[in-house]
Amino acid sequence: MSITIRPAALADVERLAHWAKAMALETEQKRLADDDIFPGVRRAIEQAGLARYFIAELNDQPAGCLMLTYEWSDWRNGLWWWIQSVYVDPGSRRQGVYRALHAHVQALAEADPGVQGIRLYVEKDNLSAQQTYLSLGMHDSHYRVFEQSTRKR
Repeated sequence: MSITIRPAALADVERLAHWAKAMALETEQKRLADDDIFPGVRRAIEQAGLARYFIAELNDQPAGCLMLTYEWSDWRNGLWWWIQSVYVDPGSRRQGVYRALHAHVQALAEADPGVQGIRLYVEKDNLSAQQTYLSLGMHDSHYRVFEQSTRKR
């Protein structure tokens, strides 16, 4: 079994958007609108400063992905990388796909002196994902995430 990680390209937009829709439905029972997710993925790939997607291939077949976004920390004069939009195709789960994606991002972060660390948020009832993150050396931070939408749907 061979897992490789590569940056996403415009040719991956449709797959990434479908995976995002599947992840939202599976984890939060939310249905994402095509009018948002497809152009949103495309924009992130076209405008590298917004985000970076990585795709894991298992035996040369796309098997999962994650997206990185960035948070500036004035306290540390550096960036925190946020892992988002994690998805592993159901047929590829429990085979090390996310572990490989995480290791790739961790190695990139450790090689960049401007990166202070890696963060992610996870749906509070997604215990399986939480166990995965804990097993990779992440820990529950002392922060809670609050939000306020400015878009009415």
